[in-house]
Amino acid sequence: MPDAHDMLFRTLADPTRRAIFERLCREGEQTVGALTARAGVSQPAVSKHLAVLKQAGLVRDRQQGRQTHYSAQAAALAPLADWTTRMTGFWESRFDDLENLLQRMDQ
Repeated sequence: MPDAHDMLFRTLADPTRRAIFERLCREGEQTVGALTARAGVSQPAVSKHLAVLKQAGLVRDRQQGRQTHYSAQAAALAPLADWTTRMTGFWESRFDDLENLLQRMDQ
């Protein structure tokens, strides 16, 4: 798997980070304060999670005065969607082969 895939999987493997990303996808742009209010972790922890999400290209930030607003970049998930599609095709083929083998064994 290329490094981009590894980074996306590692980034989204953390449940808190995944929840922050999902919230940004569902609810749109949010400030760190708004994200912290419902994250169940401290503001510094949310900021660290956002930095990792940003490094992976999953969020972008925008300064407005003293506040930083974050928004999800769902298009960054495209490599994972492509990988999932390829793996689905692989496993469907393997299951078809297994089904054929089992049918031949039953005869």
